[in-house]
Order: sequence, then structure tokens, then C-alpha cells
Amino acid sequence: MLRDELLRRAERDQRVREAATPNGRLTIVQGLRFLWTDLRNTAWLARAVRRHGWPGVAAVGPEAAHAAWLLAQHADRRPGLQRGFLEAMREAVEAGDADRKDLAYLEDRVRVNAGLPQLYGTQYDMTEAGYGPRPIEDPDRLDERRAEVGLTPMAEYDARLRRLAEGGQP
Repeated sequence: MLRDELLRRAERDQRVREAATPNGRLTIVQGLRFLWTDLRNTAWLARAVRRHGWPGVAAVGPEAAHAAWLLAQHADRRPGLQRGFLEAMREAVEAGDADRKDLAYLEDRVRVNAGLPQLYGTQYDMTEAGYGPRPIEDPDRLDERRAEVGLTPMAEYDARLRRLAEGGQP
């Protein structure tokens, strides 16, 4: 069943990521597991979306719909497919069948992967100034855009991510 397979794949996705060393660095074997898991999940999700459309809440429930987003979010090595997932998910959100917050994260991920500034400030990385958000389009309207999709204000999100990066609790 689609729901069960989405949940199983998302659980493996997270298990592989949680195996990273405490400093966030990966061994070669861990890196290969990341790559293998992401590539297999991406190919599988592409087939599922071709056959069934975006796995929305109505078809698979909220938890599995979120799992579909997670697999799409980690499809970075196949940007064409990731853009296709974004379009399919966008249609599902417009139909009320997917989470707008998840879509915002995927939108930012696709934009960052394309070398464009993000819209919602969800994507962080090491920058010249240290750990922080990747470039953001029209930062003066950032909190307005975040509120429109149900995300917390940027200052709150930023503080939470920085605590996590330092090994603290969310």
C-alpha cells in the first residue's frame, strides 16, 4: 500500500540521517548510505507520482503525505524530478490536499538548488558569516510570506535552528 511504503521510506530516510557523527560529519560509508537512500527514494517517488499523482492527505493521510514531502525534499541529486515534485505538490496544496508549510520548505529547497534566493528562509548552511540562512529574496517581506503559509517568524525559526546546530534542544 502506498501509505505504508511512504512511511517505511521516510523512516529509513531519517534513520540514515540520524546516524551522522555528533559533529555532523559523515564517514564515507554514511555518505554512501545517504546517497543510495535518497536516489532510491527519489526514483520510487517519481514512479508513485506518475502512477497516482501527488500522495496527498486524502489518499494517504497526513503522516504519509508529510513523508512524501520528506522524500521530495531530499531529492536534491535529481533536480528535474524535485522540480516536478514541487509542481505536483503545489497543485495538491491548491486543492487543499497538502500542507502549505511543507510546500514552502520544498519551494525554498528547489530555489536554492537552482542557485536562486529562497522565499521563506527555511534553508540553512555554512556561509561566509557562519551558520545561517541561504540568501533570501525580498527579506523585508520575509515574515509576511512566512505567516501566509503558517510558518513562525524568522527570528524564532533562526533561534531554534541555531540552538539545534549547537547541539541543544528545539
